[in-house]
Amino acid sequence: MHLATTEATVQILDFEPQHAGAFKALNEEWITRYFVMEEADHKSLGNPQSYIIDKGGHILMASYQGEIVGTCALINDGDGVYELAKMAVTPKAQGLKIGKLLGEAAIRKACEVGARMVYLVSNRRLETALNLYRRLGFVEVPMPPSIYERADIKMELPL
Repeated sequence: MHLATTEATVQILDFEPQHAGAFKALNEEWITRYFVMEEADHKSLGNPQSYIIDKGGHILMASYQGEIVGTCALINDGDGVYELAKMAVTPKAQGLKIGKLLGEAAIRKACEVGARMVYLVSNRRLETALNLYRRLGFVEVPMPPSIYERADIKMELPL
């Protein structure tokens, strides 16, 4: 399924099994650039079908000029709450507004499935990402303990 985008050359696609390798590679690329892979990363990236999709979550992939260049996931936490997670755009495709397109598509998907809240955890070092999340409407809330050592900020978007 192709979702409409403002950029004719970028397509936002629903995850299919053949995307698993790209989903893992795109996320490992940014995580290892700034941080280290953690146990929770290995679990979610190693089997996105069972860890995310089979639990009622969704993964979106961005295709640019026929190549998968970005991704993000909505992890179902239950009770209408989803975590926006695993957003990544390969460096060679950054600056093309692909992160914005993925974020907007993820929010639309969350609304379609009846979510009442989307949240994310991130790191304050990732200023470009945090600015994107703010433009998408996320606001900072108190940070609870996280499964990720690198997480030091939580943001929410009530729907």
